[in-house]
This record gives sequence, structure tokens and C-alpha cells, in this order.
Amino acid sequence: ILIDPKKIELTSYGNLRHHFLAVSPDIAEEIATTPASSVSVLKSVELEMERRYDRLAAAAVRNIQDYNERQKAGRLRNTEAIVHTKMPYLVVVIDELADLMMTAAREVEEPIARLAQLARAVGIHLVLATQRPSVDVITGVIKANFPARIAYQVASKTDSRTILDMNGAEQLLGSGDMLYLPSGSPKPVRIQSAFVSSDEVERLTEHIGRQQGYPRPFQLPSILERKRSGFSGSSGNRDDFFEEAARLIVRHQQGSVSLLQRRLKVGYSRAARLVDELEAAGIVGPFDGSKARTVLIESDNELDLKLKDLD
Repeated sequence: ILIDPKKIELTSYGNLRHHFLAVSPDIAEEIATTPASSVSVLKSVELEMERRYDRLAAAAVRNIQDYNERQKAGRLRNTEAIVHTKMPYLVVVIDELADLMMTAAREVEEPIARLAQLARAVGIHLVLATQRPSVDVITGVIKANFPARIAYQVASKTDSRTILDMNGAEQLLGSGDMLYLPSGSPKPVRIQSAFVSSDEVERLTEHIGRQQGYPRPFQLPSILERKRSGFSGSSGNRDDFFEEAARLIVRHQQGSVSLLQRRLKVGYSRAARLVDELEAAGIVGPFDGSKARTVLIESDNELDLKLKDLD
């Protein structure tokens, strides 16, 4: 699962669509390159994680290894709700975290932290990379959940401490000279990284792409489909603040999570869920990077009619 905000670093890997890539049905591209598509992919992976935990619970196992062994041995019984199939490992690679943190920090930090905390047991792993190792990019929440780290040459001791919690990376020589800090280790290991040129990557991915692959790539679950099926017009299934949030959004003509946080005095997670409900109800438009969502209702009268239709 590749996320490339620069749009140029991981382009060649699109050739692997029918071999190794997992894709989201909610976006048109194999590799997520915009803030909106990146958030969508991360939420799809988060939903995949939740579904995998449901399958582990139904199988009464604790991790992906035990699950796959039981599935291979035919010791798992399918039900109407859960069909047991082999669970592949997934790796999420984010090439430049800094760009996402500048444009959609709150939207990406929460799923990244949650995946880092929980996803390992169900075979989902994350690799984050950034050229700007500052505390506003590698936040405390993200850092606490990534015990294994790699640092190449950095400009200062501060940058080294941001990555490794210790000095040292500022003294590296460049050209692949790196420090690797394994999980649970008090000291990093100095390693020489290999260099792989763009030509090599292109030749390799084209060679694999010409070979027989799967009929279609691995599909992550659809967040949009979940919203459509999960939202009900009946007031009993809405957040208690749904109508008040809708009126605030329409009166201010600003589809903003922070507006709901301030005016309703709720936390970020609840405000974000309210905005998702408003999107599913057709009151605000979809997420668009750092921009506020478009408000699709222009007046209180129009909103009253919309709410009446939902009821």
C-alpha cells in the first residue's frame, strides 16, 4: 500500500498493480498521491484491521500466524457473517510524512497511531519516511508507536534526537551511512545501506509487470460504501449533536471539524464523526486536504427540508 505525496518517488511501482499492490476502491489511482486520497487509503487500512480482528476473534486466535495455520488446516468454520480465507501480510509505505502532516495532520495522525498500536498482530505493518525530522512531523503520538527506527545523515543533534532519542546521526557520512535502532534495543547499529537507482527500480518493476499476475489487485474495504450502508436517516442512529452540528455548519457555511469542536465543546474524534455523518447525509462535501469541506446546504429553510427527508 503506497502513499506518495511527492507524486514522483513511487511511480514505477504502479507496474506491480496485479502482483503486490493493495488498492482502495475509493480512489482511482494505485498509489495515493493527494492528501484526500492518502486519508482515504489510511482509513481503508484501518477498517481492514478492524475486520481482521473480527476474524481472529471468531477463530479464537491471537495473531495472524495462528489464524493462517488454522485456515490452512481447515479448522475454521465459516458463518453468514465471516468467511475465513488466508490473510495476507500488508505493508503501508508513506514516502514523505511531512507533506501529509502539513496538509491534513489530524486526519492522518489518528489512523497512523492506531495502526501502529494495533495492526501488527493482524499482519499490517507501517514504514514512514520523511526528510524533515521535526517534532511537528514526527509527533509524540507517532514516535511512541514506532519503536524501530532508521536515521540517515541529518543536519543537527536535535534532528538526531527527534528520530533516535539520542545523538549520532549528525555524524554520519551520507551516501547510505545509517543508524538502525531495533525495537527494544538501547543502542543503534551502524549499517551501510544499499543504493538502488531509478533505472534498476524501473527495470525490475517492468520485468515483474510482464509476468502473469492476479486478475485484480488486493482490494481494501471501501470507506465510502461503509458510510452509505452505515448511516441511517433515523434520528436514533445519529449522534445527539447531529442536528445542532448541521445548523452550525450551514449558518457559518464552513464544513470544519474545529468549528464543531469549539462551538459544541466536543473532542476531535466525536467532531470528526459528526462531519462524517453530515457528509453521508449530503449536508457537506467530501474531505479535500487542508481545505474546509464544501457546505452543500445554503440556508436554514433548505436544511429543515433536508432533515425532514432524513427523518
